Amino acid sequence: MTSIFRTAMGSDFDRLHPQLRRRFSVGLASGRACTGRGVMDRIWHGPAFVKPFLALGATRNILVPRAGRSVPFVIENVPYTDGFGRETVTFVRTFDLPGRARRFDAQMVLGPRGDRILDYLGTHQHLATDLHFQAEPDGSLLIRSGEHRFREGVVDARVPELIGATAEVREAYDEAAGRFRIRVSVVNRYFGPLFGYEGSFTAAYTDIRSRGVRPGLRPVREEARA
Repeated sequence: MTSIFRTAMGSDFDRLHPQLRRRFSVGLASGRACTGRGVMDRIWHGPAFVKPFLALGATRNILVPRAGRSVPFVIENVPYTDGFGRETVTFVRTFDLPGRARRFDAQMVLGPRGDRILDYLGTHQHLATDLHFQAEPDGSLLIRSGEHRFREGVVDARVPELIGATAEVREAYDEAAGRFRIRVSVVNRYFGPLFGYEGSFTAAYTDIRSRGVRPGLRPVREEARA
Protein backbone atom coordinates (compact mmCIF):
# COMPACT_ATOMS: atom_id res chain seq x y z
CA MET A 1 0.00 0.00 0.00
CA THR A 2 1.46 3.35 -1.06
CA SER A 3 1.07 6.58 0.89
CA ILE A 4 1.92 10.00 -0.49
CA PHE A 5 4.99 10.00 1.76
CA ARG A 6 6.27 6.64 0.50
CA THR A 7 5.79 7.84 -3.08
CA ALA A 8 7.71 11.07 -2.44
CA MET A 9 10.58 9.31 -0.63
CA GLY A 10 10.89 6.29 -2.92
CA SER A 11 13.24 3.58 -1.64
CA ASP A 12 14.49 5.95 1.09
CA PHE A 13 11.19 5.32 2.89
CA ASP A 14 12.30 1.77 3.71
CA ARG A 15 15.26 3.11 5.71
CA LEU A 16 12.93 4.67 8.30
CA HIS A 17 12.35 3.03 11.68
CA PRO A 18 9.39 0.59 11.40
CA GLN A 19 7.23 2.76 13.66
CA LEU A 20 7.90 5.79 11.46
CA ARG A 21 7.08 3.75 8.38
CA ARG A 22 3.78 2.80 10.00
CA ARG A 23 3.01 6.38 10.99
CA PHE A 24 3.75 7.79 7.54
CA SER A 25 1.82 5.03 5.79
CA VAL A 26 -1.44 6.73 6.75
CA GLY A 27 -3.49 7.31 3.62
CA LEU A 28 -6.46 6.35 1.54
CA ALA A 29 -4.83 3.10 0.41
CA SER A 30 -4.21 1.88 3.96
CA GLY A 31 -7.51 3.30 5.22
CA ARG A 32 -5.71 4.42 8.35
CA ALA A 33 -5.48 7.70 10.26
CA CYS A 34 -3.06 8.44 13.09
CA THR A 35 -3.64 10.51 16.22
CA GLY A 36 -0.67 11.44 18.38
CA ARG A 37 -1.07 12.58 21.98
CA GLY A 38 1.77 13.84 24.12
CA VAL A 39 3.55 16.81 25.66
CA MET A 40 5.68 19.53 24.17
CA ASP A 41 8.54 19.97 26.59
CA ARG A 42 9.11 23.43 25.18
CA ILE A 43 7.53 25.84 22.70
CA TRP A 44 9.90 28.72 22.07
CA HIS A 45 10.01 32.03 20.20
CA GLY A 46 12.88 34.08 18.84
CA PRO A 47 13.38 37.85 19.28
CA ALA A 48 10.52 40.08 20.45
CA PHE A 49 9.85 41.43 16.94
CA VAL A 50 8.72 37.94 15.91
CA LYS A 51 5.67 37.97 18.20
CA PRO A 52 3.41 40.24 16.07
CA PHE A 53 3.98 38.00 13.05
CA LEU A 54 3.18 34.91 15.08
CA ALA A 55 0.03 36.56 16.39
CA LEU A 56 -1.03 37.46 12.83
CA GLY A 57 -0.41 33.94 11.62
CA ALA A 58 -2.39 32.53 14.55
CA THR A 59 -5.57 34.17 13.20
CA ARG A 60 -5.42 31.53 10.42
CA ASN A 61 -4.00 28.70 12.54
CA ILE A 62 -0.43 29.19 11.33
CA LEU A 63 2.32 28.83 13.96
CA VAL A 64 1.72 29.33 17.69
CA PRO A 65 1.73 32.83 19.27
CA ARG A 66 2.64 31.76 22.83
CA ALA A 67 5.67 30.10 24.33
CA GLY A 68 5.35 27.47 27.04
CA ARG A 69 6.71 24.39 28.77
CA SER A 70 5.13 20.99 29.40
CA VAL A 71 2.26 21.78 27.02
CA PRO A 72 -0.16 18.91 26.24
CA PHE A 73 -0.82 18.55 22.53
CA VAL A 74 -2.58 16.42 19.93
CA ILE A 75 -1.60 15.89 16.29
CA GLU A 76 -4.22 14.53 13.87
CA ASN A 77 -3.08 12.92 10.62
CA VAL A 78 -6.22 12.03 8.69
CA PRO A 79 -6.33 11.25 4.94
CA TYR A 80 -9.16 12.41 2.67
CA THR A 81 -9.80 13.48 -0.92
CA ASP A 82 -9.90 17.26 -1.30
CA GLY A 83 -12.18 19.27 -3.57
CA PHE A 84 -9.72 18.91 -6.47
CA GLY A 85 -9.53 15.12 -6.25
CA ARG A 86 -6.12 14.99 -4.55
CA GLU A 87 -5.28 12.68 -1.69
CA THR A 88 -4.62 14.91 1.30
CA VAL A 89 -3.32 14.20 4.80
CA THR A 90 -4.02 16.61 7.64
CA PHE A 91 -1.30 17.70 10.04
CA VAL A 92 -3.44 19.53 12.58
CA ARG A 93 -1.66 20.23 15.86
CA THR A 94 -3.61 21.46 18.89
CA PHE A 95 -1.60 22.85 21.80
CA ASP A 96 -3.39 23.06 25.16
CA LEU A 97 -1.84 26.34 26.27
CA PRO A 98 -3.05 28.12 29.44
CA GLY A 99 -6.19 30.14 28.85
CA ARG A 100 -6.83 28.94 25.31
CA ALA A 101 -5.90 26.05 23.06
CA ARG A 102 -4.04 27.01 19.87
CA ARG A 103 -3.99 25.17 16.54
CA PHE A 104 -1.36 24.91 13.86
CA ASP A 105 -3.02 23.54 10.70
CA ALA A 106 -1.44 22.05 7.61
CA GLN A 107 -2.64 19.80 4.81
CA MET A 108 -0.19 17.81 2.72
CA VAL A 109 -0.58 16.57 -0.86
CA LEU A 110 1.81 14.89 -3.26
CA GLY A 111 3.61 17.34 -5.54
CA PRO A 112 2.76 17.20 -9.26
CA ARG A 113 6.01 15.38 -10.13
CA GLY A 114 5.63 12.90 -7.27
CA ASP A 115 9.06 13.73 -5.80
CA ARG A 116 8.03 16.10 -3.01
CA ILE A 117 5.23 16.91 -0.63
CA LEU A 118 3.33 20.18 -0.95
CA ASP A 119 2.36 21.61 2.43
CA TYR A 120 -0.58 24.03 2.57
CA LEU A 121 -0.61 26.03 5.81
CA GLY A 122 -3.52 27.46 7.76
CA THR A 123 -7.29 27.45 7.58
CA HIS A 124 -7.36 29.08 4.12
CA GLN A 125 -4.21 27.55 2.57
CA HIS A 126 -2.78 30.98 1.80
CA LEU A 127 0.77 29.73 2.28
CA ALA A 128 2.27 26.75 0.46
CA THR A 129 5.73 25.28 0.74
CA ASP A 130 7.66 22.37 -0.73
CA LEU A 131 8.75 19.74 1.78
CA HIS A 132 11.66 17.36 1.23
CA PHE A 133 11.66 14.12 3.25
CA GLN A 134 14.87 12.23 4.06
CA ALA A 135 15.64 9.13 6.13
CA GLU A 136 18.62 9.59 8.45
CA PRO A 137 21.20 6.83 9.14
CA ASP A 138 19.61 6.09 12.55
CA GLY A 139 16.15 5.56 11.00
CA SER A 140 14.79 8.96 12.02
CA LEU A 141 13.06 11.31 9.60
CA LEU A 142 14.33 14.72 8.53
CA ILE A 143 11.96 17.12 6.77
CA ARG A 144 13.19 20.41 5.31
CA SER A 145 11.08 23.11 3.72
CA GLY A 146 11.85 24.66 0.36
CA GLU A 147 10.33 27.60 -1.46
CA HIS A 148 7.34 29.36 0.15
CA ARG A 149 4.51 30.87 -1.88
CA PHE A 150 1.56 33.10 -1.00
CA ARG A 151 -1.72 32.50 -2.84
CA GLU A 152 -4.86 34.65 -2.63
CA GLY A 153 -7.16 35.30 -5.59
CA VAL A 154 -5.00 36.20 -8.60
CA VAL A 155 -1.93 36.67 -6.37
CA ASP A 156 0.68 33.94 -6.63
CA ALA A 157 3.94 35.27 -5.23
CA ARG A 158 7.14 33.76 -3.89
CA VAL A 159 7.80 34.82 -0.28
CA PRO A 160 11.11 36.79 -0.21
CA GLU A 161 13.97 35.35 1.86
CA LEU A 162 14.02 38.51 3.98
CA ILE A 163 10.65 37.69 5.53
CA GLY A 164 10.51 33.97 4.80
CA ALA A 165 12.01 31.15 6.83
CA THR A 166 13.23 27.57 6.56
CA ALA A 167 11.56 24.90 8.66
CA GLU A 168 13.36 21.78 9.80
CA VAL A 169 11.50 18.87 11.40
CA ARG A 170 13.19 15.88 13.00
CA GLU A 171 11.04 12.95 14.07
CA ALA A 172 12.34 9.75 15.65
CA TYR A 173 11.03 6.75 17.55
CA ASP A 174 12.41 6.12 21.04
CA GLU A 175 12.14 2.37 21.56
CA ALA A 176 13.07 2.51 25.26
CA ALA A 177 10.28 5.00 26.00
CA GLY A 178 7.84 3.67 23.40
CA ARG A 179 7.27 7.21 22.14
CA PHE A 180 7.84 9.36 19.08
CA ARG A 181 10.13 12.33 19.62
CA ILE A 182 9.82 15.47 17.54
CA ARG A 183 11.84 18.66 17.23
CA VAL A 184 10.85 21.58 14.99
CA SER A 185 12.74 24.79 14.29
CA VAL A 186 11.91 27.68 11.97
CA VAL A 187 14.87 29.89 11.07
CA ASN A 188 15.19 33.07 9.01
CA ARG A 189 18.38 33.40 7.00
CA TYR A 190 19.00 36.95 8.23
CA PHE A 191 17.38 37.09 11.68
CA GLY A 192 18.11 33.62 13.00
CA PRO A 193 15.77 31.28 14.96
CA LEU A 194 12.14 32.43 14.96
CA PHE A 195 9.99 29.65 16.40
CA GLY A 196 10.05 26.01 17.36
CA TYR A 197 9.00 23.23 19.67
CA GLU A 198 10.17 19.86 20.92
CA GLY A 199 8.45 17.03 22.74
CA SER A 200 7.19 13.47 22.51
CA PHE A 201 3.97 11.56 21.90
CA THR A 202 2.35 8.16 21.50
CA ALA A 203 0.28 7.25 18.45
CA ALA A 204 -3.03 5.45 17.94
CA TYR A 205 -4.41 4.32 14.57
CA THR A 206 -8.03 4.30 13.43
CA ASP A 207 -9.98 3.13 10.39
CA ILE A 208 -11.06 6.17 8.37
CA ARG A 209 -13.62 4.15 6.46
CA SER A 210 -15.73 3.87 9.60
CA ARG A 211 -14.89 7.21 11.23
CA GLY A 212 -14.23 9.63 8.35
CA VAL A 213 -12.92 13.16 8.90
CA ARG A 214 -14.26 14.94 11.94
CA PRO A 215 -15.92 18.37 11.45
CA GLY A 216 -13.50 21.31 11.62
CA LEU A 217 -10.43 19.35 10.55
CA ARG A 218 -10.54 20.28 6.87
CA PRO A 219 -9.56 23.82 5.78
CA VAL A 220 -12.12 26.57 5.17
CA ARG A 221 -10.65 27.22 1.70
CA GLU A 222 -8.70 24.90 -0.60
CA GLU A 223 -5.99 26.00 -3.01
CA ALA A 224 -5.59 24.23 -6.34
CA ARG A 225 -2.25 25.71 -7.35
CA ALA A 226 0.76 23.51 -6.71
